[in-house]
Amino acid sequence: MRHARRRVVRRVTRLAAVGGLLLGATMVTRAVASEPGTPDAVPFSTASPAGKAAAGPGAALVQRLGTSRTAGSWIGSDGRTVVAVTDEDAAAEVRAAGAEPKMVRHSMDDFDSATRTLSSAPRVPGTAWLKDYRTNQVVVRGDTTVTADDWSALTDVADGIGDFVRMERVRGAFTTRLNGALPILSTAGRCSAGFNVTDGEKDFILTAGHCGPQGSVWFADNGGRQAVGTTVGRSFPGDDYSLIAYAGGTAGADPGVVAVGGGKGVRITGVADPTVGQRIFRSGSTSGLRDGEVTALDVTVNYPEGTVGGLIESDVCAEPGDSGGPMFSEGVALGVTSGGSGDCRAGGTTYFQPLTTALTDLDVRLIVAPQEGGGAADPSPAPSQGVAAPDSASPGSSAPVRNILPDPSTLLSRLTDPRNVGPGLLVMGGSLVALVASRWIRAEQDRKAYRRQYSAMWG
Repeated sequence: MRHARRRVVRRVTRLAAVGGLLLGATMVTRAVASEPGTPDAVPFSTASPAGKAAAGPGAALVQRLGTSRTAGSWIGSDGRTVVAVTDEDAAAEVRAAGAEPKMVRHSMDDFDSATRTLSSAPRVPGTAWLKDYRTNQVVVRGDTTVTADDWSALTDVADGIGDFVRMERVRGAFTTRLNGALPILSTAGRCSAGFNVTDGEKDFILTAGHCGPQGSVWFADNGGRQAVGTTVGRSFPGDDYSLIAYAGGTAGADPGVVAVGGGKGVRITGVADPTVGQRIFRSGSTSGLRDGEVTALDVTVNYPEGTVGGLIESDVCAEPGDSGGPMFSEGVALGVTSGGSGDCRAGGTTYFQPLTTALTDLDVRLIVAPQEGGGAADPSPAPSQGVAAPDSASPGSSAPVRNILPDPSTLLSRLTDPRNVGPGLLVMGGSLVALVASRWIRAEQDRKAYRRQYSAMWG
């Protein structure tokens, strides 16, 4: 009777082990089959430097008329496109195109000449200059760190350019916002994750360049246990963008969504250049979701660490730790947070690295969210399609935040994640151990039985 029970136990064990092998193989097969494919991504080819200044709804008009007859374009309070022109013939062409002309004295060529002169002057940290399309002036700003002597010398340079250069003092100091959507941390400080991008084989985070040098290792927690990735590409100063390669090679479950706080996110559906007057939104790990208006393009800022050009200026606020966070409007990605002055209590000015420049220089594509119906993502919107009237603009369609950053936790948690092949391999391994153990136990039992029989026979 006892031997019969043992045989039953052995048979049940072997059957369970074989069943475990089959189950584990099925789990592995399903996990491999459900691996996410290449995410939707949209390429973007930036225009020439001359074309960048004319970005926005009036881009085609400005480019067609030329920089000697125009001085930028912007969105009016009623949502109409306004183009600054220097002659009546150009104004007539603007009206014929359905936009509103504004006669001005100085052209974009005058602006470019003025900014080149300012750039060739001795560098003064804490200063910035921009082309103010709406007032037809070049504005030079100095923060509280600029000494009276330096400001006087820069004023002399401005006076030599002409009366369309305006000098302004601002509160606070121009600093990079190191210290956004989601926080990422390294030994260099804390920044915010910007947008997810891909080169077709691996996924990356595109964030601010001043956040850390090449080779910086980033984590999602203060303890340094949840590795996010490593900085593999960077441009700062000059530009302000960097590329963080994900430790696992791929982004999280919803790579086309940016976090805006409270467990909520915004679906990113395209990429474009902004325009002056456009209402924009930015998200950062310190101050959350904030909104403002684009006030200038092609801005040069002399940070203490170095000079950065081609930036976007906005009256939206930002604080330390918001660096690298995403800037967007109507679900269209526009830039990543660079720096600025002031804070979100008293207000201030924030500068952004244009996303189109970074995508082209780094040769990567923006990862976008699929259409809500499950279709393929739309291509990059044309400027006229991606800009809404300031009063009606919104961040974009909302989406829950679900593992935008991949779970970079311990090996055990990865093995137990049912989306991976780990659980199936564990089941298969356990089944093999049980099968081998049952065979070994049976062999031992047979050997003992043979010894007993041999001893009894010869005894």
